[in-house]
Amino acid sequence: MKKLKYLFLSALFVSVSAFAQDQKEDKKEPQQGHSNNNKFKQLYEEFSTPNMYRAASGAPGAAYYQQQADYKMDLVLDDVNAKLSGFETITYTNNSPDNLNYLWVQLDQNMRAKDSKTPLISDDSAQPATTPGRFANSYLTEAFDGGFNIQEVKDSKGRALPHMINRTMMRVEMPTALKSGDSFSFSIKWWYNINDHVNGRGRSGYEYFPEDDNRAYVIAQFYPRMAVYNDVEGWQNSQFWGRDEFALPFGNFEVNITVPADHILDGTGKLTNRKDVFSKEMMKRYEQAKKSYDEPVVIVTQDEAIAKLSTKSTKTKTWKLYAENVRDFGFATSRRYIWDMMSVKIGGKDVMAVSLYGKEGNPLWEDWSTKAVASTLKSYSRMTFDYPYHKAISVHAKEQGMEYPMICWNYGRPDKDGNYSDRTKFGMMSVIIHEVGHNFFPMIVNSDERQWTWMDEGLNTFVQYVAEQDFGKWYPAALSEGQTAYPSRRGPAANIVRYMGGDQDYIAPIMTKGLNTYQFGNNAYSKPGTALNILRETVMGEELFDYAFREYAQRWMFKHPTPEDFFRTMEDASAVDLDWYWRGWFYTTDYVDIGVKDVKKYFVSNEPNAEIKKVAEQRGMKLSDLPPLVYFVEEGSEDFNADLKGKSALENSATLNEYIMDNFTPAERANIKEPKFFYNVTFEKPGGLVMPIIVEYTYADGTSKTETYPAQIWRLNDKEVSKTLATEKEIVSITVDPKLETADVDTSNNSWPREMKASEFDNFKKKNKN
Repeated sequence: MKKLKYLFLSALFVSVSAFAQDQKEDKKEPQQGHSNNNKFKQLYEEFSTPNMYRAASGAPGAAYYQQQADYKMDLVLDDVNAKLSGFETITYTNNSPDNLNYLWVQLDQNMRAKDSKTPLISDDSAQPATTPGRFANSYLTEAFDGGFNIQEVKDSKGRALPHMINRTMMRVEMPTALKSGDSFSFSIKWWYNINDHVNGRGRSGYEYFPEDDNRAYVIAQFYPRMAVYNDVEGWQNSQFWGRDEFALPFGNFEVNITVPADHILDGTGKLTNRKDVFSKEMMKRYEQAKKSYDEPVVIVTQDEAIAKLSTKSTKTKTWKLYAENVRDFGFATSRRYIWDMMSVKIGGKDVMAVSLYGKEGNPLWEDWSTKAVASTLKSYSRMTFDYPYHKAISVHAKEQGMEYPMICWNYGRPDKDGNYSDRTKFGMMSVIIHEVGHNFFPMIVNSDERQWTWMDEGLNTFVQYVAEQDFGKWYPAALSEGQTAYPSRRGPAANIVRYMGGDQDYIAPIMTKGLNTYQFGNNAYSKPGTALNILRETVMGEELFDYAFREYAQRWMFKHPTPEDFFRTMEDASAVDLDWYWRGWFYTTDYVDIGVKDVKKYFVSNEPNAEIKKVAEQRGMKLSDLPPLVYFVEEGSEDFNADLKGKSALENSATLNEYIMDNFTPAERANIKEPKFFYNVTFEKPGGLVMPIIVEYTYADGTSKTETYPAQIWRLNDKEVSKTLATEKEIVSITVDPKLETADVDTSNNSWPREMKASEFDNFKKKNKN
């Protein structure tokens, strides 16, 4: 009978709740229906249907294919006229199931042609002030003619091929359609004027040093390159406007580069004629570097580089490089370069970490560049896969940060006296880590940068943060006095708050073509990088995230993934439904704002409270008709009795005591809790993003407890949710997101009791009293 009685008690509570709901519903007018806008709706509408090329798991499908483009190139650098000439033979293999009537070739240098349309799409209204260099380049000089001069396009038998150039793309007509499984070889002869990348901007080019009348060249996008043809969109022949980077197929490169005889040169691929271009002393130092794992070995010293500046050789030397399974090729050359190397163990094999830099980079570069390269290779290999190439090169180039297979350009320069600030030092280290990291994304995990900038920049920014923290641990001497960790600019949640909470008129979703975003750095780098860091540290946990992230990297290394492949793999390998996370962070511009709306404190009583009395009256029941109940009374309400304070629920409720005695064994009663305080905490969500609620409860005795409520707590109410807490200790404060882990844009509502915080303007005035 007692069991039946307490079943009736439960039913009454349900009846009370339903009655209250009925009263609310009775007052509502009939409403129109609505579509499913639940934040936890699956992404079926946004995703394409899985198929034989791309599986629902996020892995390559059974029929996945990709094209191959192999290159043989002979290049000549005219250092006097800053001109590069080339003759290349491309062998294109059609691995698709389609027959191709023509081929598309990228001519990225045409972005700098005299008739380029790139300057015409920019809003360049007059500014109150600008730099002399920018003013001169904009208004005082003729436009630089840096476009390709295509001299001939021929087939393997020397016959001219019809071709059409549309800005930065060239369509090449073949005599007959290229059938599935067949290959076609053709050649292109070309030249172009190399741009000054410091004064004229650009991802590659030269820097001129008037004090010694020499140039340092960092050369890329220098040859007509095959576009990607894939299962997603056919030819990826989107024009290059200057911002969105590149989509390229993999292939093998055999490249011969002729430069002045006193230049040194390094680039993508293995140097196949090292003994022909190295002196005996350089060979000796190189062999030492192969065995040095702690400190770089200098191959060309600063004194040796300086000695060549006044005696320019009129002779030439050819450097031969061969690379397998790379998507692109880049190289750097100058007589000004200092050259150092060291070895780093990656997966049981030795990889050479390499730096090229001028004397103006020292002492910063000789101290830290190559070590940053080595550290980056270790960190990224841990997070993804073992670095597969034999070397990684960091080249010093003013105002540059750009990446290519096995080689990248990086900024960071002391003043003329060799002094540098923390900003310069960590800026140099971070750009090296970032650009070397691009070997993994997108040089190996080969996403389409032209369309999905965040897939290379955002993923890379995320791993960069991990690698920076590793670097600070592995090389504590790199940190400045008082620093305990590397001062990462991107990655921590708090660093993205200003952008996330900014003017919505100038924010675009991450899933936007990079060319069309307002704040490119925040959109393509910071927000996706931070989103992944929060996903790792706060939502999934490092173990689950890291396993899934490695699975994605290993599934798609040397292949062409799409965003859906990434999203699906992360869920497939972790058993975590993340559609709500991808939708909020990547498809919208919603922001995080979660706070404490209300806190009510209750005690248990044996006497009916006002609400139950009201319900009984409305139902025509006498209080004596009610079954045994345990009553909550709010502190300060008309039902509250000060005698209830300081006593446990069992002490305040005879009914509860009776239930425990009748339904628990002596052993169970010995372990029963006796809470004295009950709190109803209501959390609000003014922001659009659903996120876990991380809450720190602090008690009167000074102790605290942190509880994380999964994001799914918002699934039925996107505005507010409540939790009832039973505690043996009094709660004195409640803080949401105490460690600033969720990028909450407004922390003024994160605390109870509400904390009065000074505004940013008040803080500014305080710091700047005068």
